[in-house]
Amino acid sequence: MTRDFTVADSVVVAADANILYDAISDPVQMGNWSPENRGAVVAEPRDGAYVGMVFDGRNKRGRARWVTRCTVTVAEPAKAFEFRVHAIGVTSPRLKRAIATWRYEFEPVSGGTKVIETWTDDRRNWPDALAFVFDKIVTGGSTFPEFQRRNIRRTLGNLQRRFA
Repeated sequence: MTRDFTVADSVVVAADANILYDAISDPVQMGNWSPENRGAVVAEPRDGAYVGMVFDGRNKRGRARWVTRCTVTVAEPAKAFEFRVHAIGVTSPRLKRAIATWRYEFEPVSGGTKVIETWTDDRRNWPDALAFVFDKIVTGGSTFPEFQRRNIRRTLGNLQRRFA
């Protein structure tokens, strides 16, 4: 069985692309949409997202809690926002490894904005067998692509309801 390294989904949200970009590109607010994220702490004061911006995401799945270090790699207002997750830990992001990339694209359409959320597994150097076992343990029985498909659907649904 081969691994899927990228999953994506989209939804039309009844809001302007600029408003959606501002909401999603603020990592402090991500906990309002994501089923796992509980917000973030941004390393430096800022006025909007920018390429190179670093933040630590706070996350929760069941009883498990962890922190990730992320860096913004794309910040194009009303068009695209992307960040790489490159460190993880229980109380601070100490283990430095390529983990994942999250991307959000915004396309104006009739009735609002099409928001496309994409997750890419950056654990390219992991053997497939090890990834499958690890994924099933930490997700409660799913591979990360299966798990993230559900998370993306929930995130987009939450976003759609918030801006309805």
